Amino acid sequence: MAVVNPFDLQGRAAVVVGGTSGLGRTIAFGLRDAGVRVVATGRRRDDELADLLGTSAATCDVGERASVEALRDGVLAEFGGVDILVNCAGRTFRKPTKAVGDEEWASLLDTNVTGMLRCCQAFYEPLKASGRGRIVNVASLSSFVAFHEVAAYGASKAAVMALTQSLGCEWAKDGIRTNALVPGVFVTDLNRELLNGTPRGQELLMRTPLGRFGDARELVGAALFLCSDAVSFITGTSLAVDGGFLASAVNR
Repeated sequence: MAVVNPFDLQGRAAVVVGGTSGLGRTIAFGLRDAGVRVVATGRRRDDELADLLGTSAATCDVGERASVEALRDGVLAEFGGVDILVNCAGRTFRKPTKAVGDEEWASLLDTNVTGMLRCCQAFYEPLKASGRGRIVNVASLSSFVAFHEVAAYGASKAAVMALTQSLGCEWAKDGIRTNALVPGVFVTDLNRELLNGTPRGQELLMRTPLGRFGDARELVGAALFLCSDAVSFITGTSLAVDGGFLASAVNR
């Protein structure tokens, strides 16, 4: 009798929203290397990335439902279906909470939470039709613990976890497994200057038992797991790739 590999993703089709930069880009390449056909999107068109992935270039503004639905229609026209949706689009800002304006707060939550909801809603039918639909929402350490002067971001990422749990339960009967990937502190081009050699960076290192920041490639294995048949009985939960950050208390 043939042994089925629950981690085999060959031939599946994925969309990585927010996949043209940072951690999303690394996840997109990880999926490609696992044999998945991948469309990675951002607000700006990236033809070079599309060539590297071997698929069409696509843009998506998660703040506009029409843009999200146009992405879905384009992917369906190219692939004929979608098995995997990875939601990486997001943004942040640091500011004393007492000074955060209504528009700043609303705009960030619209991108990080409502934009994610729009993507899940738009791809619901294709994922259901797949019979093995997988949604991976990128959450944050801020989904669980507070970081100084980023209350709007923290609130948005806590909402991402709540959305993941709700869809994980509600859409389970439709064959869709919805889970969250929780990255620890990873150095990217966007945060490098904020982390390397700064007091904030040193505090984060002190709170991380492995004593270093993560390499983006260390997220790939967890992402592939959450996209695979290995999560057939896992939904509505989170997987932290954080060097032990959330488990730790006193490290020195």
